[in-house]
Amino acid sequence: MARRVPVVDVQSDNFTELWPSMLLALRSATFVAVDTELSGLGARKSLLSPCIEERYKAVCSAARTRSVLSLGLACFKQLPDKSENTYLCQIYNLTLLCMEDYVVEPQSVQFLVQHGFDFNKQYSQGIPYHKGNDKGNENQSRSVRTFFLELIRAKKPLVLHNGLIDLVFLYQCFYAHLPDSLGTFTADLSEMFPAGIYDTKYASEFETRFVASYLEYAYKKCKRENCKLKDSSSQHITVEFCNYPANMSHYIDYRHCSLEEECHNVGGGNKVPVCEKFSAYGWCPKGVKCPQSHNIDLIIDEDDKLWEEKRKKRKHRWKKRKNTGEPAKALEQEGSGKEMDLAQNGEEGPPAKQSCCEPAAATEVAPNREDGPLEENSMDMEPEASSDTSTQQEEDLESAEGTAAQAAAAASPPAQGNASNSSQVEGQSEAPPGVGSAHHPDTPETEAACAAEKEKETPGPPSQGGTHRAGFDAFMTGYIMAYVWMLKKEKNPDADAGPWLPDCHNKLYLSGKSVPLQIVKSLFSKSSKAHSQKMKLAWGSG
Repeated sequence: MARRVPVVDVQSDNFTELWPSMLLALRSATFVAVDTELSGLGARKSLLSPCIEERYKAVCSAARTRSVLSLGLACFKQLPDKSENTYLCQIYNLTLLCMEDYVVEPQSVQFLVQHGFDFNKQYSQGIPYHKGNDKGNENQSRSVRTFFLELIRAKKPLVLHNGLIDLVFLYQCFYAHLPDSLGTFTADLSEMFPAGIYDTKYASEFETRFVASYLEYAYKKCKRENCKLKDSSSQHITVEFCNYPANMSHYIDYRHCSLEEECHNVGGGNKVPVCEKFSAYGWCPKGVKCPQSHNIDLIIDEDDKLWEEKRKKRKHRWKKRKNTGEPAKALEQEGSGKEMDLAQNGEEGPPAKQSCCEPAAATEVAPNREDGPLEENSMDMEPEASSDTSTQQEEDLESAEGTAAQAAAAASPPAQGNASNSSQVEGQSEAPPGVGSAHHPDTPETEAACAAEKEKETPGPPSQGGTHRAGFDAFMTGYIMAYVWMLKKEKNPDADAGPWLPDCHNKLYLSGKSVPLQIVKSLFSKSSKAHSQKMKLAWGSG
């Protein structure tokens, strides 16, 4: 059965009309996932500095000179009257236009155009905004900056994927001038989002222990595992979407989704080998011209098969040694090796995906030698792994800039169908054929209606819907977090007593580091003056 994910396209000509429904979605959400499309990131070398403070300064420089081209939001609302872990999801993609001069990198333009971004539409219908501090009484108007303030007022958990760059751009473009120091920035964030900030890239590596953590891989892996849970009648995630009225259909981009099994059948006879670089990092320098497969489902199939083969070999060797009566020490060592091999579901550090042409990627998360603050930590990586780690860090930057779309666009048509599909969730009411009321979420559509729609729909080309990628990426990000939250609740039924998802609370993934960036207000950091003024504005008029 085909399923579809509706993304509401918000632009200057319907922004006012959709404003009430967007506010209601924010205020009634259990958590909100966000993704951005950027005009560039600047010099990569500074963005990958071993010193986190230097990285922050480099990202700030990019945010001051570049802009956010589109903003995606996915509001996930838990439905208490449905089965546990059932969500209503409303997804918005805001096409934006910065009214100040900003840099657009040729490489970014080329990539965006190749994958369907419509610059004519952006310049003719983009929602205007300015960066930095407020000007006059603009907080009284309906603007992107005011909408961001409403996101803060909603006090919902904020979910991002590899979120440091997104947060820096969001702050500079829609909130205030960025503070000079990282400590002040994190202090501001801790007050802006008291319900917590959550990074699905961190969760994918350190909580679910996936062998790869780029967005589409993590999303489809969660989707696949969720399907297994559903088939075994275990607790699983169900996502429902709004029934939107037909007169709003031109606002909606439906991302077509096919079930994984369908994609596997289509690709069963495909003998094109998987691209090792894309498999490991979700990024390939050849892009759509790569002759090898970027099919995420095939990549996950290969990873699962390899993992199972290793598990069986370990078990066989362990039994053989046990039967031959080898010393206990040898068994212990083998046992510890097995534990590391099972790190994907174990308690040790994040697993590494081996590339046939590269050293182990695990070196990027090797333990630091220092226990000092993050800003002073240097990446503890073996020299021969530097090339591999650099590629991983490049992937992190590319995904922040919008390269996650390359995973979908570069995949074969069956894989693209899967990508959208996996987003769909296995729920009964996941594929609404209409677009929701501008003033309130409508009732979810039934699965029967979804089935009927399948007969009429045919997946489009991989690059279709490019202007909505930020919104769809936000949906994938939110789905990953919903899945992780379900797993954590099963292990700890009392999880509701403390912060939402405490193991991932206020932890941002840092490429090349074994520890995350903590979003906290330290004893040595003060909030910025601009932030303090914004807080007074938010709560004084909220």
